[in-house]
Amino acid sequence: MAGFGPREIEQLRTLLQDATVKCSERCLYQSAKWAAELLLSLPPPPPPEPRLSSGRKDQAHSTQSVLPVVLTANDDPDEALLEAQEASRYLLAKSFFDCREYDRCAAVFMPENLPLGPLSAQQPSATPNTKKGKGRSSVPGSAGPSFGSWGTRKVQLSQKALFLSLYAKLMAGERRKDEESEMILGPTDGGKTVNRELPRISKHLRDWFTETPAREKVLDKSQGWLEYLYGIVLSKEKNDQDAKYWLMRSVNRFPFNWGAWQELNDLLTKVEEFNTMLPNLPTNLITYIFRLYVHQELYQSTEAVHSWVTELENVFPESQFLKTQRALLHYHSKDFDEAEAEFAALVRRDPYRIDYLDHYSNILYVMALRPKLAFLAQLATSTDRFRPETCCVVGNYYSLKSEHEKAVMYFRRALTLDRRFLSAWTLMGHEYVEMKNTHAAIESYRRAVDVNRKDYRAWYGLGQTYEMLEMHYYALFYYQRAASLRPYDPKMWQAVGSCFNKMDRPVEAIKALKRALLAGTYYDQNASFGSSATSGGSAGGIGIGATVSGVMDPETLFQIALMYEKLRELDEAAAFMDLTVAQEDGQGDDEGQGVGVTPTTSRARMWLAKWEFGRGELKRAMALATELCQDGVEVEEAKALVRDLRARMEQAQIAP
Repeated sequence: MAGFGPREIEQLRTLLQDATVKCSERCLYQSAKWAAELLLSLPPPPPPEPRLSSGRKDQAHSTQSVLPVVLTANDDPDEALLEAQEASRYLLAKSFFDCREYDRCAAVFMPENLPLGPLSAQQPSATPNTKKGKGRSSVPGSAGPSFGSWGTRKVQLSQKALFLSLYAKLMAGERRKDEESEMILGPTDGGKTVNRELPRISKHLRDWFTETPAREKVLDKSQGWLEYLYGIVLSKEKNDQDAKYWLMRSVNRFPFNWGAWQELNDLLTKVEEFNTMLPNLPTNLITYIFRLYVHQELYQSTEAVHSWVTELENVFPESQFLKTQRALLHYHSKDFDEAEAEFAALVRRDPYRIDYLDHYSNILYVMALRPKLAFLAQLATSTDRFRPETCCVVGNYYSLKSEHEKAVMYFRRALTLDRRFLSAWTLMGHEYVEMKNTHAAIESYRRAVDVNRKDYRAWYGLGQTYEMLEMHYYALFYYQRAASLRPYDPKMWQAVGSCFNKMDRPVEAIKALKRALLAGTYYDQNASFGSSATSGGSAGGIGIGATVSGVMDPETLFQIALMYEKLRELDEAAAFMDLTVAQEDGQGDDEGQGVGVTPTTSRARMWLAKWEFGRGELKRAMALATELCQDGVEVEEAKALVRDLRARMEQAQIAP
């Protein structure tokens, strides 16, 4: 970001001011908040130079010259004229939206043809309809449009008024959908209830974009807001490709609407999809921020991504959004100490900020920092107890206390406030697993996946739940989905390997467990474990003589050895048992920093001692058995083995 000097910073400040006001005018409050926070994180502008004034008039003019923009103008003269004519009605409609009277807001510009019914002061005519066939009746209210249908009267509206009206209709439909869903995980919750306004909004926007006589002229004058709304509607209708197209048009027209970028991110499942999309995105600073956001959401916690945060912080040194992204990157890479420190600094800087506190509570839960989690729950509750993030923080606190019923109650409360709040679905699934309620756990995880298909925790939870039910084929499918999202997480591949093992597929299990080792440490890519083609020894790309940078997981090594034993490849099994024992002291650069004696390494040493005994290598078997006696694990069996070895060695000495 070396190209950002004082002049560019001031231009960016003006653009962010304009974006904040424009988003607020269209009731996009989250986007307005994001732009305003980014605006405030810029370096402060230089103080205005004092000017000599001869009177009150000059002083007032000087004061007005430094005030920020509070109202936005439209560069298109036709749109500006329409907005001027609609100004009073627009203020009324926006006030209705702010009061959450969404249908009333939409009716200001798009009145509906409601049936008069018993509310009419006039009695319906008793004259029978003489029209034959299937034509519409001319009697008002008898066979007119159904309740809630928009009028057919065409009124020329500005894009701002049209956006607000259709957006209000969308919000009204979402609210009715939540009301019809009733109880969380109830009989009507889920796919049975839909937003009934979507087809009409979609048709209206489609007509506006495609059936307008001067279509090209309309598209050229479009400001990006209607494209954003159309993208949302198409996304809700599961038409992802068209949704991407219109959202990309939106961000090209107006790149400071962060809500459009978030909707675009929700449609991405791989980094490759983003790279394909990148040439069609605008070349500006917001795209750079979006690139960081996408990589964070896809769990790409690399040095390059951290460097992007540093570069952006040179432009926005006080941005809480960027500091949150850095904390989440540490969280995804399981660097919990750094992530906790970043979130703690954010809370100290702005204790009333509730955003992302659910992630902070997850970190405190994993670190078992119960006093800090209790303080965070109290802080969030005193700030706003009716935020889903607050409910998740309190739910995590009760979960840490093993009060799972109370935790579920708070997670359900979070979902009552926002049914698309991802963390609550996933965390509630975890609680149901603890309570052994597998049916509710599966449904919770499925709803989490419906909200965000990139949530590896939900996929992993589904695999774990089906594994509890001993439905290993289902579990394997979900574990593989989780592993595809987190290919560098050993836990994912260990679960895949365990599933293959239970399905009696040791060859695939070995490959998966070797992948777990690769995910946890760094190896020479050209080496390979073993030489057996039947076991896929070279498929993992790991070699016995590989240069190890870090200690390998002894439990994974031990499981691989047992797989080879099942395949009756005892030489390979012994090699992995040796590696398991070697992790006690470490290898390579980490020699002397191993895991120490564990039950797993002791079991591997016992296996090796018996194997050497069977091969006739009595001295090495005696050495291994003697070490076992000193370990304090498997002591009795080790002593019995020592006695057998001594007897065998004495017989060997007596024999001629």
